[in-house]
Amino acid sequence: MSQFHFDPDSYLAMMREDLPRYDELQETVAAATAGLEVRRILELGTGTGETARRLLTLHPGAVLVGIDASEAMLAVAQMSLGADLRVQRLEDPLPEGPFDLIVSALAVHHLDGAEKRDLFRRIRAELAPGGRFVLADLVVPERTEDIVTPATPGFDKPDTLQDLLAWLTEAGFETSVEWLWKDLATIRADLPS
Repeated sequence: MSQFHFDPDSYLAMMREDLPRYDELQETVAAATAGLEVRRILELGTGTGETARRLLTLHPGAVLVGIDASEAMLAVAQMSLGADLRVQRLEDPLPEGPFDLIVSALAVHHLDGAEKRDLFRRIRAELAPGGRFVLADLVVPERTEDIVTPATPGFDKPDTLQDLLAWLTEAGFETSVEWLWKDLATIRADLPS
């Protein structure tokens, strides 16, 4: 995956401008983790820490490990999180589990289909029995008029919701769509106990 270098100081404003439902998407991620006893969280694509802050508010006793390919973004996140943040790509081996919760918001769509399938298998291997993976991301919608999120060919590689659900099921998850709006979706993927 090639790395775009986003400006951490303007990243949140850019996301809110490009994704009018950005905050709603973030809320669906946190809501999809409710009711789960969480001691360890792995976040894939931590960025400036927006998702992580919401998760730690909901699960204040949890320890968070976050990865992101951008050292500059993680430096901003570290100022408010105090978590174990690592400069690492999604294609690299994941931090060692077990994790009760693994979350990714707006990062996995940078991988192609084969890389997503591989990532889902690696996520399953690091989850504790009964653990949960929450994926909130850009998808290819069924109707072309529902394409509203700006995407850069070669950098953004979304797949259909049906493909993502099939690949998660293939990796051993029980899936449900928690939220869908045009070309954005939040998926809950539970690992049986």
